[in-house]
Amino acid sequence: MDGGGRLLRSLTAGPAGGDGAWRKPFTTLNLSVSEACLRLFSTPWRPRRSVAVPLGRRLPRFLGTGLALGFLTLVTGVGLSVGGHLEAYYGPHGGPHHLIGRAFGFGVERITIAGIDKLRVSEVLEAAGVAPEVALPFLSAADARQRLEAVPLVKSASVRKLYPDELIITLTEREPHALWQHDGELYVIAADGTVIDQVEDGRFAHLPHVVGEEANRAVKDYLALLDAAGPLKNRIRAGSLVAGRRWTLKTDNGIDVRLPELGARAALQRLVKLHAEHEILEKDVIAIDLRMPDRVVVRITEEAMAARLEALKKKPLRGKGVET
Repeated sequence: MDGGGRLLRSLTAGPAGGDGAWRKPFTTLNLSVSEACLRLFSTPWRPRRSVAVPLGRRLPRFLGTGLALGFLTLVTGVGLSVGGHLEAYYGPHGGPHHLIGRAFGFGVERITIAGIDKLRVSEVLEAAGVAPEVALPFLSAADARQRLEAVPLVKSASVRKLYPDELIITLTEREPHALWQHDGELYVIAADGTVIDQVEDGRFAHLPHVVGEEANRAVKDYLALLDAAGPLKNRIRAGSLVAGRRWTLKTDNGIDVRLPELGARAALQRLVKLHAEHEILEKDVIAIDLRMPDRVVVRITEEAMAARLEALKKKPLRGKGVET
């Protein structure tokens, strides 16, 4: 024994056989691990006991209230939708996405329109799809531009959004040159005769007016005749293209001025001279025919004809008297 009361044993192998046989240290370690494993797997398994928690304590506190409110909201929404009340509300106020966008300050509050001349502001906004109930994030600038360029009077357009609440629209309008009346309809046309739009109000009433089949394609010739009319230009209200060859002009007091197919400008100059000398456009005249270069044929009104015949009856006959 050592001084601590422990038995001194040799670290070398002991006598062979017997329970008291000594083994090497690593052998002893291996036996100890094996015995521990055997004891672990030989122990019967027993489930852990858990304390039962009531279901009411495991659920969120206000789950029932939330489910009830959600169910009521769903039923109410379905009822309003089926009854058409939601659509009636969204019409003047916009869809739910527009409502949310405006609630966060993204409504269209400022609109700048540049290049507008013949169009009205209301027409531009309607064509672009801009309304008070629209929210800027949900307004497509590309779609608005396409809708604007579909307007016949608009040549090109651009649309820009400036957040949070501003919209800028820039337009280039087509230039209207004349009005064309065809098949009872009135159209605005460009200088080359292209139809721009149908006339629905009086804003284009000041434009030159042509009437008849293919008269829109000959509008340049008509405008040249107006220039040749000189001081009578403002008294000519319309020009009718007859058989695609010649023009008949209508004056402000309803007189038809028939021009030849060739030499129409010279015929108009004759009319200017005739009016300067005799004020022919102020007479009781229905039509003035200038198609013959050496004469002017005038057709007077029925009232003027009756007055002329009455004057001729009262005029004394020349020559010998009648014997009684």
